[in-house]
Amino acid sequence: MKLSVIILNYNVRYFLEQCILSVQKALEGIDGEIIVIDNASSDDSCEMMKAKFPNIKLIENASNFGFPKGNNIGVAQAKGEYICILNPDTVVTEDTFAKILNSKSQIPNSQLGIIGCKLIDGTGNFLPESKRGVPSPWVAFTKIFGLYKISNYFGKYYAQHLSENQSGNVDILVGAFMMMKRELYHEVGGFDENCFMYSDDIDLSYLVLKTGKFNYYFHDTSVIHYKGESTVRDETYMKRFQEAMQFFYNKHFKKSLFFDVMMQVGSFVFSLFKKNQQKNKQRTIDEYVVFSKAELDLKLSKKITYLSDLNQFKNQSKKNIEIIFDITAFSFTEIITFMQSNRSQNLSFKNYISSSNYLIGSNNSNDRGQIILL
Repeated sequence: MKLSVIILNYNVRYFLEQCILSVQKALEGIDGEIIVIDNASSDDSCEMMKAKFPNIKLIENASNFGFPKGNNIGVAQAKGEYICILNPDTVVTEDTFAKILNSKSQIPNSQLGIIGCKLIDGTGNFLPESKRGVPSPWVAFTKIFGLYKISNYFGKYYAQHLSENQSGNVDILVGAFMMMKRELYHEVGGFDENCFMYSDDIDLSYLVLKTGKFNYYFHDTSVIHYKGESTVRDETYMKRFQEAMQFFYNKHFKKSLFFDVMMQVGSFVFSLFKKNQQKNKQRTIDEYVVFSKAELDLKLSKKITYLSDLNQFKNQSKKNIEIIFDITAFSFTEIITFMQSNRSQNLSFKNYISSSNYLIGSNNSNDRGQIILL
């Protein structure tokens, strides 16, 4: 078997369904499997999986084991030569896996470690954490205090030696999408289960670097990561983020009192900043534009314009418009390409999942996603 896609779920039933629909399309023509691990969700994620995807392997954990252990449990049962760690609040294009697997022949080095790709948020904007540098004390300082915005000289945190549209070697990749050989995953011990979450992807990337291999950012395919859906930026988040960063620094860097104090202050400031980013503001919609081959019974209160061709849309209005894509009428590749090409402050995007009759999307990378049951 070529590829095992590992999806760890916790209480994101609707995002999980959409994710699997996209992964199934992306695995067509590839000898692959999907493994879903559920960390004791209190919603009906498992019931949905059994009803809608009975042939997909589902592992139901008795409690929430966290991101590292949950993924390790899934990888332990994987059969693929390669594994892809994938968040449930993502949408992949139909050619994502094929492009990345084929890209290996274009990378002239047998020491390839983890491959990541371009991640965008629910508004079509690039997520800079798609590629990062090792957050050493100095690099973390430039990030916490925003120095990376001033000059690329301070740009190591977001690997600014590469643009978002330029593939190349990077130190750290994000855990929302990581593809690597299953053998290498086991060689470095997988995710460190002593870390509950948040620094696990940094740690795994760094462990791969320490083997002498390099990690690679591949820009030529885009994946939506709704991002804000997975975690509420509350006091628990702040506490766990601080603990996670402290875990990484204590594990990999020389211990010193100055370093510890600086990291404790820096982690607190950074986690406070992340908490304040979560806006959760209601967005006023003036008009809907629905891309579909047929009219849908969406029960929306505002004006609806139906278009059957993505090229028919011209954003000439200053009104707040919500774009709705019928995923049975358009590919995820077409949808994601449209989002990136038409991103604008007055546009928001939702996908219509007809199999369960709901709209799903996100208006901001720091907000919880929005699900509208119809």
